[in-house]
Amino acid sequence: MSMYSRILCPIDGSPTSERGLDEAIRLALDQKASLRLLYVIEAHLAAMDPYGTVNVGDLIDSSRKFGLELLDKASKRASAQGVACETALLDTLSGPVGELVAADASGWNCELIVMGTHGRRGVKRAVMGSDAELVVRASSVPVLLVKAQSS
Repeated sequence: MSMYSRILCPIDGSPTSERGLDEAIRLALDQKASLRLLYVIEAHLAAMDPYGTVNVGDLIDSSRKFGLELLDKASKRASAQGVACETALLDTLSGPVGELVAADASGWNCELIVMGTHGRRGVKRAVMGSDAELVVRASSVPVLLVKAQSS
């Protein structure tokens, strides 16, 4: 009997996210689980320019296009290895990335979240925040964090 039948994997296109995806695919294969890939558009970042020099609509459209391409590529990668896969695209107009990931996990009734973490410390972490940390705090299911490859 499998421990996990529904695994959520948020992706962002980074090398660390790719490592998280690889681990999620391996686990889904092992557990005969279905996989949901999630991309979150950080719309609030586009709205932070106080001078109005960024066309927010274009930036969000560009992010949406990138996210859809990334989800399609990742979904094909999972499917090619025999993993049943679905995708979702959300935007942060309704909240921080970590909270959206946890809410999506709950709404989809997933049993495990697998995600890459950049492992930032100190000032970089304070400036960037930690989506992974917020997911861990907000999630009602286990979260497997896959660290960046050590250089």
